Amino acid sequence: MRPPRIDNAMKRDALLSSAFFRPMRPAEIDEIIGFAAERRFPRGTTVYTKGAPGSSMMAVLVGRIRVGSVSPEGKEVTLNVIGPGEVVGEIALLDGKPRSADAVAIEDTTVMVVERRDFLPFMLRHETLVERVLTVLCDRLRRTSNALEEIALFEVPARLARVVLKLAEDYGRPLPEGGIRVSIKLSQRDLSNLVASSRESVNKQLRVWRESGVVDQVEGHLVVLKPATLQAEFAG
Repeated sequence: MRPPRIDNAMKRDALLSSAFFRPMRPAEIDEIIGFAAERRFPRGTTVYTKGAPGSSMMAVLVGRIRVGSVSPEGKEVTLNVIGPGEVVGEIALLDGKPRSADAVAIEDTTVMVVERRDFLPFMLRHETLVERVLTVLCDRLRRTSNALEEIALFEVPARLARVVLKLAEDYGRPLPEGGIRVSIKLSQRDLSNLVASSRESVNKQLRVWRESGVVDQVEGHLVVLKPATLQAEFAG
């Protein structure tokens, strides 16, 4: 299958979908597109490794990237799955420090690469941009704090319900027969990493929800049948 044609409108939409770039003006976005480059990564290809020089940010145009890490004991942790219209590496774009995680293309992926050497002079040319970027980074820090609070205060069912609902919101496709199908495939290990729990606990909770008709799994894809029940799990 030939990859979809990528034009400037697609690149513009990808950047504006990111909270990092959303505060920027149209002319600023077009300027970034002018010095950005495209790169393609076949499925299973390493995009970058933990500790590698952090010299760029990537906006996903087509495909998906799994961001994760491996503990000294060999335990794999999935931190995020980045899809079309999402970006990875924004912090490295600013501080240039080594990558804090590994990134692997889990589908054939095309990204738009913005290099730090081009972005920093661009940012300095636009006087109000620094303040706008700092506002976005502060918001991200608050959300990280909230996520840590959830791990400390909520049990596994509530955390898993929140993750499944977020997946349905970001990657969900309504089915004609009812339900919302999550378009990306995540293993129970991936889910357990996302909720900071064991695979056994996640498997047990998913089984309970399947038996009660709250969720289903079709060809490796989660299907949310009763989102209100999952919302009540978290809200309760």
